[in-house]
Amino acid sequence: MFESMYRRLSELFPEMVQWRRHFHMNPELSFMEEKTPATIAEYLTQLGVEVRTGVGGRGVVGIIRGGKPGKTVGIRADFDALAIQDEKDVDYKSQVPGVMHACGHDAHTATLLAVAKVLVENKEELHGNVVLIHQFAEEIAPGGALPMIEDGCLDGVDAIFGTHLWSSHPVGEIGYRTGPIMAAADKFTIEIKGRGGHGAAPHETIDSIVVGTALVQNLQQIISRRINPLKPAVLTVASFHAGDAFNVIADSASIIGTVRTFDPEVQDLIIQEMERVIKTTCEGAGAQYTFVYDKGYPAVCNHPEETALLARSAAQVVPAEHVKEMEPIMGGEDFAYYLQKVPGTFFFTGAGNPDKGATYPHHHPKFDIDEQAMLTAAKVLITAAVNYLHEKDSKAAVASVN
Repeated sequence: MFESMYRRLSELFPEMVQWRRHFHMNPELSFMEEKTPATIAEYLTQLGVEVRTGVGGRGVVGIIRGGKPGKTVGIRADFDALAIQDEKDVDYKSQVPGVMHACGHDAHTATLLAVAKVLVENKEELHGNVVLIHQFAEEIAPGGALPMIEDGCLDGVDAIFGTHLWSSHPVGEIGYRTGPIMAAADKFTIEIKGRGGHGAAPHETIDSIVVGTALVQNLQQIISRRINPLKPAVLTVASFHAGDAFNVIADSASIIGTVRTFDPEVQDLIIQEMERVIKTTCEGAGAQYTFVYDKGYPAVCNHPEETALLARSAAQVVPAEHVKEMEPIMGGEDFAYYLQKVPGTFFFTGAGNPDKGATYPHHHPKFDIDEQAMLTAAKVLITAAVNYLHEKDSKAAVASVN
Protein backbone atom coordinates (compact mmCIF):
# COMPACT_ATOMS: atom_id res chain seq x y z
CA MET A 1 0.00 0.00 0.00
CA PHE A 2 2.74 2.45 0.93
CA GLU A 3 4.72 1.86 -2.26
CA SER A 4 1.73 2.75 -4.41
CA MET A 5 1.08 5.82 -2.26
CA TYR A 6 4.71 6.90 -2.56
CA ARG A 7 4.60 6.49 -6.33
CA ARG A 8 1.44 8.56 -6.48
CA LEU A 9 2.97 11.30 -4.34
CA SER A 10 5.99 11.37 -6.64
CA GLU A 11 3.62 11.76 -9.60
CA LEU A 12 1.94 14.64 -7.75
CA PHE A 13 5.22 16.37 -6.90
CA PRO A 14 4.98 18.84 -9.83
CA GLU A 15 1.50 19.74 -8.61
CA MET A 16 2.86 20.26 -5.09
CA VAL A 17 5.49 22.62 -6.48
CA GLN A 18 2.84 24.45 -8.49
CA TRP A 19 0.63 24.87 -5.42
CA ARG A 20 3.53 25.97 -3.22
CA ARG A 21 4.61 28.60 -5.73
CA HIS A 22 1.05 29.83 -6.16
CA PHE A 23 0.75 30.39 -2.41
CA HIS A 24 4.25 31.86 -2.31
CA MET A 25 3.33 34.44 -4.94
CA ASN A 26 0.05 35.28 -3.21
CA PRO A 27 0.81 35.43 0.53
CA GLU A 28 -1.67 36.65 3.13
CA LEU A 29 -0.91 37.93 6.62
CA SER A 30 -2.15 36.31 9.82
CA PHE A 31 -5.84 36.93 10.55
CA MET A 32 -6.21 38.48 7.07
CA GLU A 33 -6.28 35.27 5.04
CA GLU A 34 -9.15 35.20 2.55
CA LYS A 35 -8.09 33.81 -0.82
CA THR A 36 -5.84 31.11 0.65
CA PRO A 37 -8.51 29.31 2.70
CA ALA A 38 -11.00 29.72 -0.15
CA THR A 39 -8.55 28.06 -2.53
CA ILE A 40 -7.89 25.22 -0.09
CA ALA A 41 -11.60 24.62 0.50
CA GLU A 42 -12.38 24.60 -3.22
CA TYR A 43 -9.64 22.06 -3.93
CA LEU A 44 -10.69 19.72 -1.11
CA THR A 45 -14.32 19.96 -2.17
CA GLN A 46 -13.36 18.97 -5.71
CA LEU A 47 -11.62 15.91 -4.26
CA GLY A 48 -14.85 14.88 -2.58
CA VAL A 49 -13.66 15.68 0.93
CA GLU A 50 -16.20 16.81 3.54
CA VAL A 51 -15.22 20.43 4.14
CA ARG A 52 -15.92 22.97 6.88
CA THR A 53 -14.89 26.56 6.28
CA GLY A 54 -14.58 29.51 8.63
CA VAL A 55 -13.48 27.18 11.42
CA GLY A 56 -12.42 29.34 14.34
CA GLY A 57 -12.49 32.30 11.99
CA ARG A 58 -10.53 31.49 8.84
CA GLY A 59 -9.60 27.82 9.21
CA VAL A 60 -10.51 24.97 6.87
CA VAL A 61 -11.14 21.41 8.04
CA GLY A 62 -11.58 18.42 5.75
CA ILE A 63 -12.67 14.91 6.75
CA ILE A 64 -11.74 11.79 4.81
CA ARG A 65 -13.78 8.82 5.99
CA GLY A 66 -12.05 5.51 5.55
CA GLY A 67 -13.73 2.43 4.13
CA LYS A 68 -13.13 0.47 7.32
CA PRO A 69 -13.98 1.38 10.92
CA GLY A 70 -11.28 2.66 13.20
CA LYS A 71 -9.76 5.64 14.97
CA THR A 72 -9.45 9.19 13.65
CA VAL A 73 -6.10 10.89 13.08
CA GLY A 74 -5.52 14.58 12.40
CA ILE A 75 -2.86 16.21 10.23
CA ARG A 76 -2.27 19.95 10.50
CA ALA A 77 -0.72 22.53 8.17
CA ASP A 78 -0.62 26.33 8.60
CA PHE A 79 -1.00 28.85 5.78
CA ASP A 80 -0.30 32.41 6.95
CA ALA A 81 2.59 34.59 5.78
CA LEU A 82 4.79 37.29 7.33
CA ALA A 83 5.21 41.05 6.98
CA ILE A 84 8.57 40.76 5.23
CA GLN A 85 9.63 42.00 1.78
CA ASP A 86 10.62 39.10 -0.47
CA GLU A 87 14.18 39.70 -1.70
CA LYS A 88 14.67 36.46 -3.65
CA ASP A 89 15.45 36.61 -7.35
CA VAL A 90 13.10 33.84 -8.47
CA ASP A 91 10.14 33.70 -10.84
CA TYR A 92 7.80 32.75 -7.97
CA LYS A 93 8.73 35.75 -5.85
CA SER A 94 5.91 37.24 -3.75
CA GLN A 95 3.67 39.56 -5.71
CA VAL A 96 2.42 41.29 -2.56
CA PRO A 97 4.67 44.17 -1.43
CA GLY A 98 5.93 43.73 2.12
CA VAL A 99 4.43 40.25 2.56
CA MET A 100 6.05 36.87 1.95
CA HIS A 101 6.07 33.24 2.99
CA ALA A 102 9.35 33.32 4.91
CA CYS A 103 8.67 30.30 7.10
CA GLY A 104 7.50 27.52 4.79
CA HIS A 105 3.77 27.65 5.46
CA ASP A 106 3.12 27.74 1.72
CA ALA A 107 4.93 24.42 1.43
CA HIS A 108 3.10 22.97 4.45
CA THR A 109 -0.19 23.72 2.72
CA ALA A 110 0.87 22.30 -0.64
CA THR A 111 2.11 19.16 1.11
CA LEU A 112 -1.18 18.56 2.91
CA LEU A 113 -3.17 19.09 -0.30
CA ALA A 114 -1.16 16.31 -1.97
CA VAL A 115 -1.62 14.11 1.10
CA ALA A 116 -5.36 14.71 0.90
CA LYS A 117 -5.50 13.68 -2.75
CA VAL A 118 -3.64 10.41 -2.16
CA LEU A 119 -5.67 9.54 0.93
CA VAL A 120 -8.92 10.16 -0.93
CA GLU A 121 -7.76 7.84 -3.69
CA ASN A 122 -7.02 5.16 -1.07
CA LYS A 123 -9.79 5.85 1.43
CA GLU A 124 -11.43 2.43 1.05
CA GLU A 125 -8.25 0.89 2.51
CA LEU A 126 -8.13 3.19 5.53
CA HIS A 127 -8.99 1.72 8.94
CA GLY A 128 -10.56 4.90 10.22
CA ASN A 129 -10.71 8.57 9.32
CA VAL A 130 -8.29 11.42 8.61
CA VAL A 131 -9.01 15.03 9.57
CA LEU A 132 -7.14 17.64 7.54
CA ILE A 133 -6.58 20.80 9.61
CA HIS A 134 -5.60 23.84 7.54
CA GLN A 135 -4.83 26.49 10.12
CA PHE A 136 -4.70 30.25 9.81
CA ALA A 137 -2.58 32.70 11.84
CA GLU A 138 0.18 30.62 13.37
CA GLU A 139 2.69 33.47 13.26
CA ILE A 140 0.93 35.92 15.59
CA ALA A 141 -0.41 35.12 19.06
CA PRO A 142 -3.07 34.28 20.10
CA GLY A 143 -2.88 32.31 16.85
CA GLY A 144 -5.38 30.21 14.97
CA ALA A 145 -5.06 26.88 16.76
CA LEU A 146 -7.07 27.77 19.88
CA PRO A 147 -10.10 29.20 18.09
CA MET A 148 -10.10 26.27 15.69
CA ILE A 149 -10.01 23.82 18.60
CA GLU A 150 -12.81 25.73 20.33
CA ASP A 151 -14.78 25.47 17.09
CA GLY A 152 -14.43 21.70 17.04
CA CYS A 153 -11.55 20.92 14.71
CA LEU A 154 -10.37 18.18 17.08
CA ASP A 155 -13.80 16.71 17.78
CA GLY A 156 -13.45 12.94 17.43
CA VAL A 157 -9.71 13.15 16.72
CA ASP A 158 -7.68 10.52 18.61
CA ALA A 159 -4.17 11.70 17.66
CA ILE A 160 -2.53 14.43 15.61
CA PHE A 161 0.64 14.86 13.55
CA GLY A 162 2.29 17.95 12.14
CA THR A 163 5.60 18.93 10.59
CA HIS A 164 7.64 22.04 9.95
CA LEU A 165 9.88 22.23 6.90
CA TRP A 166 13.16 23.48 8.29
CA SER A 167 15.91 25.17 6.28
CA SER A 168 18.60 24.64 8.92
CA HIS A 169 18.30 20.85 8.52
CA PRO A 170 19.45 19.23 5.27
CA VAL A 171 16.82 17.97 2.87
CA GLY A 172 16.08 14.29 3.43
CA GLU A 173 16.52 14.48 7.20
CA ILE A 174 13.76 14.07 9.79
CA GLY A 175 14.16 15.53 13.28
CA TYR A 176 11.99 14.31 16.15
CA ARG A 177 11.95 14.44 19.94
CA THR A 178 9.84 13.04 22.76
CA GLY A 179 8.70 15.65 25.26
CA PRO A 180 9.42 19.38 24.84
CA ILE A 181 10.66 20.19 21.34
CA MET A 182 9.72 23.89 21.05
CA ALA A 183 9.55 26.52 23.77
CA ALA A 184 6.83 28.65 25.27
CA ALA A 185 7.10 32.01 23.51
CA ASP A 186 6.20 35.07 25.59
CA LYS A 187 6.43 38.84 25.06
CA PHE A 188 7.10 41.59 27.58
CA THR A 189 6.89 45.38 27.39
CA ILE A 190 8.44 47.78 29.90
CA GLU A 191 7.72 51.49 29.85
CA ILE A 192 10.05 53.66 31.94
CA LYS A 193 8.96 57.16 32.95
CA GLY A 194 11.71 59.47 34.13
CA ARG A 195 12.07 63.25 33.95
CA GLY A 196 13.46 64.80 30.82
CA GLY A 197 15.59 67.88 30.51
CA HIS A 198 18.52 69.57 28.84
CA GLY A 199 21.48 67.40 27.92
CA ALA A 200 23.76 69.92 29.62
CA ALA A 201 21.95 69.59 32.96
CA PRO A 202 21.60 65.89 33.76
CA HIS A 203 21.45 66.59 37.50
CA GLU A 204 18.02 68.11 36.98
CA THR A 205 16.61 65.00 35.30
CA ILE A 206 15.83 61.34 35.82
CA ASP A 207 17.46 59.90 32.72
CA SER A 208 15.25 57.15 31.33
CA ILE A 209 18.07 55.90 29.08
CA VAL A 210 20.43 55.42 32.00
CA VAL A 211 17.69 53.65 33.94
CA GLY A 212 16.83 51.53 30.92
CA THR A 213 20.40 50.47 30.19
CA ALA A 214 20.86 49.46 33.82
CA LEU A 215 17.63 47.51 33.63
CA VAL A 216 18.73 45.65 30.49
CA GLN A 217 21.89 44.56 32.29
CA ASN A 218 20.07 43.60 35.47
CA LEU A 219 17.48 41.52 33.62
CA GLN A 220 20.23 39.31 32.22
CA GLN A 221 21.13 38.21 35.73
CA ILE A 222 17.75 36.50 36.08
CA ILE A 223 18.79 33.75 33.66
CA SER A 224 22.42 33.57 34.75
CA ARG A 225 21.86 33.74 38.52
CA ARG A 226 18.25 32.92 39.39
CA ILE A 227 17.36 30.04 37.05
CA ASN A 228 18.65 26.50 37.46
CA PRO A 229 21.25 26.08 34.68
CA LEU A 230 19.79 22.65 33.95
CA LYS A 231 16.49 24.33 32.99
CA PRO A 232 16.74 26.03 29.56
CA ALA A 233 15.50 29.60 29.40
CA VAL A 234 16.05 32.72 27.30
CA LEU A 235 15.36 36.36 28.13
CA THR A 236 16.01 38.65 25.18
CA VAL A 237 15.63 42.41 25.01
CA ALA A 238 14.89 42.95 21.34
CA SER A 239 13.91 46.62 21.23
CA PHE A 240 14.98 49.73 23.17
CA HIS A 241 13.57 53.12 22.13
CA ALA A 242 14.18 56.46 23.83
CA GLY A 243 14.71 60.04 22.78
CA ASP A 244 15.15 61.67 19.37
CA ALA A 245 17.47 64.66 19.88
CA PHE A 246 21.20 64.90 20.63
CA ASN A 247 20.83 67.48 23.38
CA VAL A 248 17.69 66.32 25.15
CA ILE A 249 17.61 63.79 27.97
CA ALA A 250 14.68 61.51 27.25
CA ASP A 251 11.91 61.45 29.81
CA SER A 252 10.70 57.98 28.77
CA ALA A 253 12.01 54.73 27.34
CA SER A 254 10.35 51.63 25.96
CA ILE A 255 11.83 48.14 26.20
CA ILE A 256 10.33 45.13 24.42
CA GLY A 257 11.52 41.56 24.44
CA THR A 258 10.76 37.88 24.66
CA VAL A 259 11.10 35.06 27.19
CA ARG A 260 11.39 31.41 26.10
CA THR A 261 10.97 28.49 28.49
CA PHE A 262 9.98 24.83 28.58
CA ASP A 263 9.02 24.48 32.24
CA PRO A 264 5.95 26.41 33.53
CA GLU A 265 7.59 26.77 36.96
CA VAL A 266 10.63 28.40 35.35
CA GLN A 267 8.30 30.66 33.38
CA ASP A 268 6.52 31.78 36.56
CA LEU A 269 9.83 32.35 38.36
CA ILE A 270 11.11 34.54 35.54
CA ILE A 271 7.96 36.68 35.64
CA GLN A 272 8.32 37.04 39.42
CA GLU A 273 12.00 37.97 39.14
CA MET A 274 11.36 40.43 36.34
CA GLU A 275 8.83 42.23 38.52
CA ARG A 276 11.39 42.44 41.32
CA VAL A 277 14.29 43.60 39.13
CA ILE A 278 12.22 46.21 37.27
CA LYS A 279 10.77 47.59 40.51
CA THR A 280 14.10 47.90 42.33
CA THR A 281 16.00 49.30 39.33
CA CYS A 282 13.43 51.94 38.46
CA GLU A 283 12.46 52.98 41.98
CA GLY A 284 16.13 53.10 42.97
CA ALA A 285 16.65 55.75 40.29
CA GLY A 286 13.45 57.61 41.09
CA ALA A 287 11.70 56.51 37.88
CA GLN A 288 8.24 55.09 37.43
CA TYR A 289 7.39 52.13 35.23
CA THR A 290 4.74 49.88 33.76
CA PHE A 291 5.39 46.20 33.06
CA VAL A 292 3.19 44.05 30.82
CA TYR A 293 3.93 40.35 30.37
CA ASP A 294 1.98 38.47 27.71
CA LYS A 295 2.14 34.70 27.78
CA GLY A 296 2.22 33.39 24.24
CA TYR A 297 2.10 29.84 22.98
CA PRO A 298 2.96 27.13 25.53
CA ALA A 299 5.80 24.71 24.94
CA VAL A 300 5.28 22.05 22.27
CA CYS A 301 5.44 18.74 24.16
CA ASN A 302 5.36 15.58 22.06
CA HIS A 303 3.75 12.40 23.37
CA PRO A 304 5.97 9.29 23.65
CA GLU A 305 3.86 6.69 21.83
CA GLU A 306 3.04 8.89 18.84
CA THR A 307 6.62 10.15 18.61
CA ALA A 308 7.96 6.60 18.55
CA LEU A 309 5.45 5.74 15.82
CA LEU A 310 6.54 8.80 13.86
CA ALA A 311 10.20 7.81 14.08
CA ARG A 312 9.40 4.28 12.86
CA SER A 313 7.29 5.69 10.06
CA ALA A 314 9.99 8.13 8.97
CA ALA A 315 12.49 5.27 8.76
CA GLN A 316 10.20 3.68 6.17
CA VAL A 317 10.63 6.77 4.00
CA VAL A 318 14.25 7.87 4.45
CA PRO A 319 17.33 5.92 5.59
CA ALA A 320 17.19 5.24 9.31
CA GLU A 321 20.39 7.20 9.91
CA HIS A 322 18.60 10.30 8.58
CA VAL A 323 15.91 10.02 11.26
CA LYS A 324 17.50 11.87 14.16
CA GLU A 325 16.49 12.73 17.68
CA MET A 326 17.08 16.47 17.87
CA GLU A 327 17.75 18.99 20.57
CA PRO A 328 14.79 21.21 21.48
CA ILE A 329 14.69 24.67 19.94
CA MET A 330 13.59 27.92 21.54
CA GLY A 331 11.17 28.90 18.76
CA GLY A 332 7.46 28.82 19.50
CA GLU A 333 4.52 27.10 17.76
CA ASP A 334 0.80 27.02 18.51
CA PHE A 335 0.73 23.34 17.58
CA ALA A 336 1.27 23.11 21.34
CA TYR A 337 -2.46 23.64 21.89
CA TYR A 338 -3.39 20.58 19.81
CA LEU A 339 -1.01 18.45 21.86
CA GLN A 340 -2.63 19.68 25.06
CA LYS A 341 -5.94 18.25 23.84
CA VAL A 342 -4.97 14.99 22.10
CA PRO A 343 -1.82 12.88 21.90
CA GLY A 344 0.45 13.43 18.94
CA THR A 345 3.80 14.71 17.78
CA PHE A 346 5.36 17.60 15.88
CA PHE A 347 8.50 16.94 13.86
CA PHE A 348 10.91 18.74 11.53
CA THR A 349 11.50 17.92 7.89
CA GLY A 350 14.85 19.07 6.55
CA ALA A 351 14.50 21.55 3.69
CA GLY A 352 17.95 23.12 3.44
CA ASN A 353 20.17 22.74 0.39
CA PRO A 354 23.08 25.10 -0.44
CA ASP A 355 23.02 23.98 -4.07
CA LYS A 356 19.51 25.42 -4.42
CA GLY A 357 20.06 28.56 -2.36
CA ALA A 358 18.03 27.16 0.54
CA THR A 359 20.42 28.32 3.23
CA TYR A 360 18.76 31.37 4.75
CA PRO A 361 17.10 31.11 8.17
CA HIS A 362 13.38 31.31 8.70
CA HIS A 363 11.90 34.83 8.65
CA HIS A 364 14.75 36.05 6.42
CA PRO A 365 13.88 38.13 3.30
CA LYS A 366 15.70 35.57 1.13
CA PHE A 367 14.27 32.48 2.82
CA ASP A 368 13.59 29.55 0.50
CA ILE A 369 13.43 25.76 0.67
CA ASP A 370 14.44 22.78 -1.39
CA GLU A 371 10.98 21.86 -2.61
CA GLN A 372 11.93 18.18 -2.60
CA ALA A 373 11.33 18.42 1.16
CA MET A 374 7.60 18.58 0.48
CA LEU A 375 7.69 15.10 -1.02
CA THR A 376 9.56 13.76 1.99
CA ALA A 377 7.11 15.43 4.38
CA ALA A 378 4.10 14.11 2.48
CA LYS A 379 5.41 10.54 2.55
CA VAL A 380 6.20 10.68 6.27
CA LEU A 381 2.84 12.22 7.18
CA ILE A 382 0.90 9.64 5.18
CA THR A 383 2.98 6.80 6.60
CA ALA A 384 2.49 8.01 10.18
CA ALA A 385 -1.25 8.53 9.73
CA VAL A 386 -1.87 5.17 8.08
CA ASN A 387 0.37 3.32 10.53
CA TYR A 388 -1.48 4.92 13.43
CA LEU A 389 -4.87 3.89 12.09
CA HIS A 390 -3.81 0.36 11.21
CA GLU A 391 -1.90 -0.24 14.44
CA LYS A 392 -4.82 0.98 16.53
CA ASP A 393 -7.19 -1.22 14.51
CA SER A 394 -4.92 -4.23 15.03
CA LYS A 395 -4.70 -3.64 18.77
CA ALA A 396 -8.48 -3.29 18.97
CA ALA A 397 -8.89 -6.57 17.11
CA VAL A 398 -6.50 -8.37 19.48
CA ALA A 399 -8.26 -6.89 22.50
CA SER A 400 -11.66 -8.04 21.22
CA VAL A 401 -10.35 -11.58 20.70
CA ASN A 402 -8.83 -11.70 24.17
